[in-house]
Order: sequence, then C-alpha cells, then structure tokens
Amino acid sequence: NLPAQPFAGAGEIWDSGKDAFWGLLLIVIILGGIYGGVFTPTEAAAVAAVYAFFVALFVYRDMGPLKEKRWRHDGEGLIVAILRNISLTLIYFVPGMFHRDTKHTLVEAGKVTLMLMFIIANALLFAHVLTTERIPQMITETIIAAGMSWWMFLIVVNLLLLAGGQFMEPSGLLLIVAPIVFPIAIELGIDPIHLGIIMVVNMEIGMITPPVGLNLFVTSSITKMSLIEVVRAATPWMLILFVFLILITYIAPISTFLPNLMFGPEIVN
Repeated sequence: NLPAQPFAGAGEIWDSGKDAFWGLLLIVIILGGIYGGVFTPTEAAAVAAVYAFFVALFVYRDMGPLKEKRWRHDGEGLIVAILRNISLTLIYFVPGMFHRDTKHTLVEAGKVTLMLMFIIANALLFAHVLTTERIPQMITETIIAAGMSWWMFLIVVNLLLLAGGQFMEPSGLLLIVAPIVFPIAIELGIDPIHLGIIMVVNMEIGMITPPVGLNLFVTSSITKMSLIEVVRAATPWMLILFVFLILITYIAPISTFLPNLMFGPEIVN
C-alpha cells in the first residue's frame, strides 16, 4: 500500500514527458513505419530492437561505457554540455558495441530467441501436420454436428488458452492453438477480429499467471521482490483482466466497433 502523493505540478509532468520522450518515440517509429509502408511488422521489430539498443546505450545510458555519466554537470553551459556529449558518443560508439553490458544483453537475448525459435519451429511442424491430416476440419465438423453454439465454443477457447498460458510462452501457444480454433470460429460465424482480441487478452493474462508468466519474473527482477510478492501484487489486476475478458468475449462490439467503423466489416472467403 503506497500513500497518496500530492499533485506534483505541471512542471513535473513536463520533466517526466521529456525523460520519456525517447521511449515514447519507439511507438511512433513502429506504428508510423508500419502504417507508412516503410517496413513490415517483422522488420519493425528489428528496427525497434536496434533503436532501443542505441537509446539505452547513448541516451538513457542504462548500460555500456557511459553508464551513470550525467548529460550535464552543475554549472555547465548548454553548448559545452552538447559538445561534450557528442564527443563522448563518438569516442565510446565502437567500444560500446563490445562492452560487457552489451555482450551480456546479447547473450540473454540470444537465449530467449533460441527458446522462441525452437517453440516456433515445432509449432509450425505441428500446424503443418494438422493441415495435412485435416484435423481442424474434422474438429469443426464434430463440433457443429454436436450442436455447440458460438458462446459455448468461446468458453472452451478461453479455458484452453488460460490453461495453456500458465505453462507456455504466448507466441508458441498462439501458433499451436490458432490453426485449430480459427476454422471453427469462422464456421460458427465469429468475427476474426473478435476472436483475435479474445486470444490477445488471454495471452496478456498468461503473461502474469504463474508459473511461467514472463512479466512476473521481469517485475520481480526489476523491483527486487520475491515472486510470491509479485504474484500477490498482480492478483487484483489479473482479476480486472478476467472481468474484461468476459466482457469482450460476449459483447463483440467492444472489439469490432472501431475496426468496422474505420475499415468496414472483416470478410473471410
């Protein structure tokens, strides 16, 4: 429980906005690049990673040879500070690429990437087997023959994703489940956008659900809290997400109103 703090004033909001500018610019680069046709979503991820690396190294200075070096010393003129920081960036640009923090970051990122690639490779093989053996079509025919309605099917989808999200990484789970549930949803008349939003919210809940919720471990590492403490603190927010999941599952316009308004209804042939 944190005590309520008095309003810090517009100046604090302005200072916080300036500090967050380079991080917020990442969103502009990603969405602007995708919608502007500059790069694909996959390429946007690579651009974002490179941008975030340079911002962390030379702007926020959270890592690398410039870590904890101030942008401006007390009493230092603005022009002098700008020239000094430009000089430091040029001097430490190449050494920063090979700094121990950079190596550690690349190794940790490589571990996560290898894990994801292994999951994705096996998920793609699984999806290929499903397609060649016509398993989704068989499941669809069975469900329709059993008379399952769309709302009953969405209950099954939610339970499946919530259970799987406790033990699997979201992208791998999505690659495995999507080829199965998508044909069934289309046959039952469920809007693809509606189904996609439901799956995304389930993935979000999975990210804060033990034992494999990635965000729980990230938060524990940043805050230096135990995993149990983080789970306890995240529980109220997880309950809110459950309520939101129920709402978007059975009130489809929440998910489809804005896309339909801007781009028209989704048509699947």
